[in-house]
Amino acid sequence: MNYLQYTFTVNPPEPGSDILIALLADIGFESFTQNETGLEGYIQAEIDNESLVKELNFEEFSFTYTRKEIPKTNWNEEWEKNFSPVYVDDLVCMRAHFHDKADDVKHDIVITPKMSFGTGHHDTTWLVSKTMFSLDFKNKSVLDMGCGTGILAILAKQLGATTLLGIDIDEWSIENSIENADINACSEIIFKMGDASLLPQLETFDVILANINKNILKQDLPYYFTCLNTGGDLLLSGFFITDVDELTALAQKIGFRLTESFSKNEWAVMKLKK
Repeated sequence: MNYLQYTFTVNPPEPGSDILIALLADIGFESFTQNETGLEGYIQAEIDNESLVKELNFEEFSFTYTRKEIPKTNWNEEWEKNFSPVYVDDLVCMRAHFHDKADDVKHDIVITPKMSFGTGHHDTTWLVSKTMFSLDFKNKSVLDMGCGTGILAILAKQLGATTLLGIDIDEWSIENSIENADINACSEIIFKMGDASLLPQLETFDVILANINKNILKQDLPYYFTCLNTGGDLLLSGFFITDVDELTALAQKIGFRLTESFSKNEWAVMKLKK
């Protein structure tokens, strides 16, 4: 399977790059790397639809792009060029194997992201990771929905969770999550390819982590409510601050209760209770 690399030059880069990432994710882009002038986005060559990219238009910023095909075997070289450790305060460091281990953080996670989304660099991954430290994971069952690289499931395991499942629609994400779980001595985490339609067939969970995008979350919230244990916690992210009211209204209608909401650079995370 080959991927296309789009190199976007965004003016101004902030907040333009963050907004562009959210919309590119909705049309099939799976992974992003931000830089000083914009970002690089990756999409499977077989599902690429450049016409949708050309239709994107914004008053707040402008962008130009170039595109080229990248074989799967070249991906490690591509991300290693720009991959740097990510720190969530002094709580956790997310790094690659070629970075030195950080001694000043409580948790250390090593990942090889390949083509999977979720290196920790995006604000939503940072937000969910940070918020996870406000929950009790000891001896809990956890679902990481849209697991990407498996970072959140791995962190949940390090925080004391005993039963963990990660689900993603992308086969590369499942392959990558399994590899990253093994690297971090978390091989007991189970990963399955699929979407929320799998959930009625599965057991229930104490905590659900869902960092995807607004449209998918709106569609899947009823599934989350059904498979979350009473008193359980749901963390949602992958959307902007301006989307919080809409998602809160929908979640409350289903039966969830919003307990807290946090933001970082226009992105938000919601903490819900069943």
